[in-house]
Amino acid sequence: MFALTDHDDVNGLAEAHRAAAEVGIVLIDGTEISTTWNNRSIHVVGLRIDPACPALYQGLAQIRAGRGERAARMAASLEAFGISGTLEGAYAYAENENMIGRAHFARYLVEKGHAKDVKSVFKKFLVKGKPGYVPHQWAEFDEAIGWIKESGGVPVLAHPGRYDLGRSNLRALLEAFKDAGGEAIEVVSGSHSREQYAEFAEYAREFDFLASCGSDFHGPEENYLELGKLPDLPPSCRPVWQDWGIEF
Repeated sequence: MFALTDHDDVNGLAEAHRAAAEVGIVLIDGTEISTTWNNRSIHVVGLRIDPACPALYQGLAQIRAGRGERAARMAASLEAFGISGTLEGAYAYAENENMIGRAHFARYLVEKGHAKDVKSVFKKFLVKGKPGYVPHQWAEFDEAIGWIKESGGVPVLAHPGRYDLGRSNLRALLEAFKDAGGEAIEVVSGSHSREQYAEFAEYAREFDFLASCGSDFHGPEENYLELGKLPDLPPSCRPVWQDWGIEF
């Protein structure tokens, strides 16, 4: 079983269904929505969504419309740091110009020798306090969760250990997610350490969340773990897919 959760888009799902059918994989329709909570960028995955749901589809279109403006500001920040040509370079990596994002800038920065690989880019650039970072107002946190629910999907808090919130802010995020209708959190993630698997399994138990796992895969050799290499969920977890009636 495999879920495709492209950032702020569902337009790859039709092609993914065709490819999945050819190799005998059960494909779950999904998306990963960029949201803003408490002035922080937080990602919310939707699983088993209806990609044709008007509220979801239109909401994602609004988010994508803001990506071009953000990309221009990122390029200006890198230009001020002394790295030129990044906007054109990033767009060369973006198959869909409306989906321009940090990963495309990262690939260009690697191409030009500013970092050894994509993972290293996010230690030197494009993150808070570093060249290329710009704050951006994404979809409202509660609103995005509402889109997922309206589409019949399951809202999942993506890689909660990646946000570097501190314990009190993390608990506040989990409480806000629960209050807004969130149903699951990623316990096992390519963005989590092994110690965090146990930590978020305990949070799932405490807040009565289902547990999900996600690779956070963006492309070959750009990830902490490759597709299919994630460990199983801790045995105490209730998998998000437990009631989906899918047999393996």
